[in-house]
Amino acid sequence: MEDEQKRNGKILGFSLLLIIVFIIGLVVGRNYSEKDAGKILSMPSLNKKADMSMFWEVWNTTKNFYVDSEKLDEKEMVYGAIKGMVSSISDIGTSYLDPKETKEYNAASEGKYFEGIGAELGYHEGQIVVVAPIEGSPAKAAGIRPGDHIIKIDGYSLTPEDTVYDAVAKIRGKAGTDVTLTILHKGDRQTVEIKITRGEITVPSMTLEFIGPKKDIAHFKVSRFTDSTLLEWEAEWNKNVKSINDAKVNKVILDLRSNPGGFFDAAIYAADDMLDEGFTISQQRDAKGNVKKYDSTKGGSLLGAKILLLVDEGSASASEIVAGALQQSKRATIMGKMTYGKGTAQRIFDFSDGSSLHLTIVKWLLPDGKNIDKSNPIVPDISVHYTNADFEKGIDPQLNKAIEELNK
Repeated sequence: MEDEQKRNGKILGFSLLLIIVFIIGLVVGRNYSEKDAGKILSMPSLNKKADMSMFWEVWNTTKNFYVDSEKLDEKEMVYGAIKGMVSSISDIGTSYLDPKETKEYNAASEGKYFEGIGAELGYHEGQIVVVAPIEGSPAKAAGIRPGDHIIKIDGYSLTPEDTVYDAVAKIRGKAGTDVTLTILHKGDRQTVEIKITRGEITVPSMTLEFIGPKKDIAHFKVSRFTDSTLLEWEAEWNKNVKSINDAKVNKVILDLRSNPGGFFDAAIYAADDMLDEGFTISQQRDAKGNVKKYDSTKGGSLLGAKILLLVDEGSASASEIVAGALQQSKRATIMGKMTYGKGTAQRIFDFSDGSSLHLTIVKWLLPDGKNIDKSNPIVPDISVHYTNADFEKGIDPQLNKAIEELNK
């Protein structure tokens, strides 16, 4: 089973993060596809009957007395009821997608090329926020930053009832068209309007350049832990690590800023390449309290390198696994800002009408057994701010500080 999942790239990071593209986007989590919905629904634990009398009482009252009852769409009412039920769980990783949303999700998760502004969205205290702009995207070029609150979209004020999917539907569009976002930057008191021209977006999983006065530091930027398949991601990782070793560079800045996560196995693979055997990389706890440990194995292609790892508010899920493993093993210095704080994994259940349920089924834990969540994100060993003013001036104080630290 695990080998099959690895080949198909089904094991993903964690958290409901959406790439704002022409289609809905990529939801990252440890996702499994359950094609046979009937098999799931026949499980004994799901056969308990809930008291639905109040539901039907409200349904019939609405049908009988709503002023425009002839305009009511029963199918949409059913989907709305299911979404309401699922949203009552108050877990941002759990969501129900109707057939149209499911089709768009599947299209987005299978490709690397998109049209849109290029940003991942999530929730923070009930509000829609930017988790991270994609590297090289129109959103990042326009000044969108991790932690930005989206207040308005083309003049429309978002309400507490608007979901991430609602926001995505308003933001997405074809390349060359414009969208104006009213944004409250993290730490600011005044909103700003940012006009963004949508573009064609290529999402690279990682890039490598050699920096510093002597070009003896590898700046290894990993933008996501996903690719078309897990094996493709591992091949890209191996290619970049080989380039670092071929250059005989032993100082590495592993840049996980604005990395929303991806394949869980990719996080384990990356951490294992920097750790010798004897370390716990991560742990998994299921609904029954069973815990499985993922330990490092002997050897690793980056064992001899001095590693400094950069994180920020947009570093989530798989990024937090790698950062937590290297921090608690004292293998790397963590620098930047506190991470997003999300460590749950979802399973996708596909239903016969084309809809799907993304359900949180496990939690991923740090090596010490603690949850990764808003109350326990990764706290850097060295805190370095990166302000909006720095961004506008083209200054990267976090990267500069990392270079300085490695050259000590």
